[in-house]
Amino acid sequence: MRVPVAVDDLVAPSTVGERHTVIDRGTSVAAVHTALPPHRYAQSDLTELIADLCLEPGADRALLRRLHTSAGVRTRHLALPIEQYAGLGDFGQANAAWMTVGLALAEEALSGALDAAGLTAADIDLLVCTSITGVAAPSLDARLAVRMGMRADVKRVPVFGLGCVGGAAGLGRLHDYLLGHPDDTAVLLSVELCSLTLQRDGSLANLVAGALFGDGAAAVVARGGDAGRRGAGWPMVAATRGHLYPDTEHLLGWRIGASGFRVVVDAGIPDVVRTHLGGDLRNFLATHGLVPDDIGTWVCHPGGPKVLAAVGDALELPDGALDSSWRSLAGVGNLSSASVLRVLEDVATRCRPDPGTWGVLLAMGPGFCAEFVLLRW
Repeated sequence: MRVPVAVDDLVAPSTVGERHTVIDRGTSVAAVHTALPPHRYAQSDLTELIADLCLEPGADRALLRRLHTSAGVRTRHLALPIEQYAGLGDFGQANAAWMTVGLALAEEALSGALDAAGLTAADIDLLVCTSITGVAAPSLDARLAVRMGMRADVKRVPVFGLGCVGGAAGLGRLHDYLLGHPDDTAVLLSVELCSLTLQRDGSLANLVAGALFGDGAAAVVARGGDAGRRGAGWPMVAATRGHLYPDTEHLLGWRIGASGFRVVVDAGIPDVVRTHLGGDLRNFLATHGLVPDDIGTWVCHPGGPKVLAAVGDALELPDGALDSSWRSLAGVGNLSSASVLRVLEDVATRCRPDPGTWGVLLAMGPGFCAEFVLLRW
């Protein structure tokens, strides 16, 4: 008979059936905070404006209108007022806007998370910053560290290239770090201004991205052990695992050129999810004496309607299991790496799972890859 791993087994070996398994010492999520730009638009109001930017004069707009209607998005926040996008003449101007707006949103997200955790910028030992929508050297995290008064010896890890998986992978890397530095405070900061990457063309991939993606930032504060989480509704990270699928790099990412980041998004992504995700996640859970039915809370990156449907099918989830992800997609669109962190914030503050509930946070991104984070409330 399978015996689910008890809370105490997060830090000690346990016997599960005939297998002897160990779940790593947990790390504590102390706070999550999302920051969104003030420029909020209904999806219906964006459709014709995006058509003006992306399509030739007189071009048929029927496909774009269908994409916007079926995207599952009701409203989105943009880095700039919509009328300013026509004036972004090249990648340099778009990237400069990413720097200015991104730094302000990063400070808002991180300040909110630190306040909620009862900490200050000087308490941060590790700052991991992920973004796939802009580039800078000195990096965004370096500029933010000075701006917010972090210690001169703060460890910084700027990350580019993870895309939508960056929120889940970043949380996993905080966990890895804190296992070796249990007295430290680690922060994951995601800053994604996807609207600034929109291209002036009518390619299907660009139109899909223009229908789905929004802008925002999110910050996670994590600490070693159980510090700071009890009574606040935040979970403990128990274990993580990533999967990189060979020969799938053509499915998702950027083609980078003179005009900036040109999106690559392949229609085959849902098929890969249905083929691989279920078995890989079940294997991950099995190493900890769990099966999908033991998971009471699912925190899934809202990649889009077809991806969310594929996740539900692959994991055979009951109706309503991904409601927080669908709600986030409708309210703000796909925020790339920040989306799964926004869903985590929503689950912890709106739904607040009962103590002892197991959860799984998961996301997928360029590579093609998936990342799983096992949570315990």
